Amino acid sequence: MQRILTAEQDQILRRERSVLEDLRVLLVRLGATDDDVLLLKRAREQLDELFLLVIVGEFNAGKTAFLNALLGERLLPEGVLPTTSQIQVLRYGEHKSEEVPGDDTVVIHLPVDWLQEINLVDTPGTNAVIQRHQEITEHFIPRSDLVLFVTSAERPFSESERLLLQRIREWGKKIVLVINKIDLIEQEEELKQIVDFVARNSAELLGAAPRIFPISARLALNAKEQARQTQQKLEENDLWKRSRFAALEQYIRSALDAGERLRLKLENPLGIAERLCSQYQKVIANRRAVLKDDFAALDRIEAQLAAHEADMRRDFKYHLSHVDNVLYAMAERGDRFFDETLRIGRVFDLINGEKVRAEFERVVVADTSRAVEQQVSDLIDWMVDRDYRQWRDVMEYLQERATHHADQIVGRVGSSFEMNRQNLLASVGREAQRIVDSYDPQTESLKLAQQVQSALVQTAAVEAGALGLGAILVTLLHTTLLDVTGLLGAGALAALGFYVLPYRRNRLKQELRSAINDLRDQLNEALTRQFERELSDGLQRMREAIAPYTRFVRVEREKLERTNDELERLRRELADLRKAAARALPVQK
Repeated sequence: MQRILTAEQDQILRRERSVLEDLRVLLVRLGATDDDVLLLKRAREQLDELFLLVIVGEFNAGKTAFLNALLGERLLPEGVLPTTSQIQVLRYGEHKSEEVPGDDTVVIHLPVDWLQEINLVDTPGTNAVIQRHQEITEHFIPRSDLVLFVTSAERPFSESERLLLQRIREWGKKIVLVINKIDLIEQEEELKQIVDFVARNSAELLGAAPRIFPISARLALNAKEQARQTQQKLEENDLWKRSRFAALEQYIRSALDAGERLRLKLENPLGIAERLCSQYQKVIANRRAVLKDDFAALDRIEAQLAAHEADMRRDFKYHLSHVDNVLYAMAERGDRFFDETLRIGRVFDLINGEKVRAEFERVVVADTSRAVEQQVSDLIDWMVDRDYRQWRDVMEYLQERATHHADQIVGRVGSSFEMNRQNLLASVGREAQRIVDSYDPQTESLKLAQQVQSALVQTAAVEAGALGLGAILVTLLHTTLLDVTGLLGAGALAALGFYVLPYRRNRLKQELRSAINDLRDQLNEALTRQFERELSDGLQRMREAIAPYTRFVRVEREKLERTNDELERLRRELADLRKAAARALPVQK
C-alpha cells in the first residue's frame, strides 16, 4: 500500500490483517475448500498491493474498446469475436511487455503513468459461448477493489448481466456502471430512457443507486487519436464532447484519489470475509441440522432398546409361566394320586412300597423333566431369536442413517465432517451386520443352554457330572422329591390307622407341593438370573457398538457450537472494522 497511513488507519489495517488470519485458520479447521482459503489469503495479501480496478461485462459490450479509450491508444486488440480469453492485468511498465504467470492470466506492462497507482483488469466476456470465460471472470471478481460494469446501450441490463451483478453484489463490491455505445442512440430522449432504465433496475438489484456513466468508448478513442495527430486540445474536440468520456475519466483519475482507493482497498477483504462468514455459517447450520437428526436417531435407538428391554422382561414372565405350568400340572397329578392311593380300600397295595413309589413316578412325575426341558429350550430359542432380531433392526436403522441427508449436505466443501460421519455410520453398521451375519441360532441356543445348566447346578447344588439339561432336570426333580418318594417306598403307609391315613394323605400333598414350589423357585431363580445376564450383556453390546457414533455426534456438536460462536465473533469484528474504516476514510461525495 503506497500511501503513508495515519495512526488510526494503520491500526485499522493491522486489525484487519489479524481478523482475516483468524478467519482463515478457522475456515481451515472447519474444512473449507482450498479455493475459499486461498481467496481469503489472497485478499489479505492484496492489502499491500496496488488498487485493483476490474472491468467486467458481456462479450461485445465494448470492454476492450473502453480500456483502449481510457489508455488513450489502441494497446489491446478489439474484434467482433471474443478477443479476451484470459484475465489481462494491466500494470505500469517503462516499455510495453507481457508475461504469463498462469494459464488464465496474462500481465501486460504499459508506459501509462497513472497505472503506477492503479492496476486495471480486463476480463473475458461473460455471455460468450465459451463457458470457461465466464468461470474465469466470476473467479476473479472477489479480488477486485472496484468493479466497472460495462453494458451496451443496444441491449442494456440483460438477464445474464443481472445475474452477474447479483454475484458481484454478494461479494460486497463497490460497482460503477458504464453504459457504452451511446453513439448508436440517435435521440437524446431515448438515451435518457436507457439511463433511467439501468438506474432503476440496478438500484433495485443492488439496494443502492450506483454511479452511472453513459459513454462512447469508440468516439473517445477516436477523439484522443485526433487530438494527438492535430495537436488539438482534447476538451475542444467534438468527438470527445459527444463521447461524454470526460466525466468517467475524471472519476477514475480524481475521485478515486489516494484516500478513496485506500478506503475501497480496506473494504474489499471485509466484503470477502463477510461473504465467507455467511457462507460457512450456513454450512454449520446445515451440519447442526444433520447432527440434530443424528441425536434424534440416537434417542430413537435408545428408546427402541428400552422398549426391547421392557418387552423382553414382560415376555420372559410369560415364557417362564410355561415352566411353572408343567410343575403345577405335576402337583395336580400328585393330589389326585394321593386321593386315589392313600385310602383304606387300597391298604393291601400300600404294603408294597416299591410298587407305590414306582406308580408315583409313573403317574405323577411322568415326563415332567422332558416337559420342563422342552419349555426351557423354547424359552432359550425365544431369547436368541429376539436378540438376533434386535441386532438386525439396529443394523437396518443405521444403514438408513448412513444414507440420510446424503443429498442435503451443504458442508461437502472438501471437509471431513460428512466423510467422517458416513465412515463412522458405515463402520458401526458393518459391525452390526457382522454380528447379524455371524449369528448362528443353534450355536447361540446351545451356548445359552449350557449357561442355564451351569446356573441350575450352582442353584440346586446338583452333581455337575450330569450330561445335559434334561439329565440335570431329572436329577434335580428326583432330589427335590426324595423325601416324598422315600416315604412312599417305606411300606409304613399300610400300618397307618383309619383316622391317621387322611391326615398323612394331606401331609404328603403339602410336602409334594412344597417340594414342587422349591423346584420351581430354583428353576425360576436360575433362569431369571441367566435371562437378566443375557439381556444386560446384549443391550451393552449394542450400546458399545453404536458408542463411536454417539461420541462423534456429541463431539461434533460441541465443536460446531464453538466454531459458530467464533464465526459470530469475527462477523462482529468485521462490522466494527467497516465502521472504523468509514470514520477514518469517509466516502467521497
